[in-house]
Amino acid sequence: MANELTKAINTKDLPNSEGYFGEYGGAYLPPNLEEVMKEIDRSYRKIVEDPAFIEELMDLRKHYVGRPSPIYHAKRLSEAVGGAQIYLKREDLNHTGAHKINHCLGEVLLAKAMGKKKVIAETGAGQHGVALATAAALMGLECDIYMGSVDVKKEAPNVSRMKILGAKVIEVERGTQSLKDAVDAAFEAYLGDPVDQIYCIGSVVGPHPFPMMVRDFQSIVGIEAKEQIREMIGRLPEAIVACIGGGSNAMGIFSAFLDDTDVAIYGVEPAGK
Repeated sequence: MANELTKAINTKDLPNSEGYFGEYGGAYLPPNLEEVMKEIDRSYRKIVEDPAFIEELMDLRKHYVGRPSPIYHAKRLSEAVGGAQIYLKREDLNHTGAHKINHCLGEVLLAKAMGKKKVIAETGAGQHGVALATAAALMGLECDIYMGSVDVKKEAPNVSRMKILGAKVIEVERGTQSLKDAVDAAFEAYLGDPVDQIYCIGSVVGPHPFPMMVRDFQSIVGIEAKEQIREMIGRLPEAIVACIGGGSNAMGIFSAFLDDTDVAIYGVEPAGK
């Protein structure tokens, strides 16, 4: 779906009207959420064609988030690995310290336009929770963050930041007490009241239109990076490398290079246990 956010990168016009990126995608939902998701989809498709929405989002990106985030030539790291010249897209320099603010601002603006009173979300490491709490405070909306007990203990500084920002952190004590269970708990809460609140998913996962929305809001990372690297070295890079957890960071930078057949794309995931 090409729009003002994605016209620079979405040459394949994906996803289709049903939310499929090729054979993957769609929405597998309980009946009572089907119409809710369709309403979100309709509202999103309408708002991204609204010049006032685009202007407000671009203004916040520049004056609130601090975009464009710079690209940095990591010279000593390049020397240490023996040949490859490594450039870092510094999303850590955004307000709140990560790329998460990119889609959180967009989702909260959408929530406000839809007349929602509250945004809810899951978080693991806490960056999505902090970013959503920040955006909600900026726009004057309530915010509930669901977080597994294990993660609450591990990420105490981010928990404190969310609470300072006015968010309610709801500790999930069942199952593995981690991100998976926080997602389940947040969806259950959303099922309880899909009218006054909206679930702001923090990754390119879940039912359509969320993967599309997160991809669109994060595409600014790749759009900026492509222009910046051309300015710095006079050409495109040989490879793009991004970490993958839920995918928002990777999709943000990958999306601008999908049609560039000379650019290799690598996603790196943790092995874990």
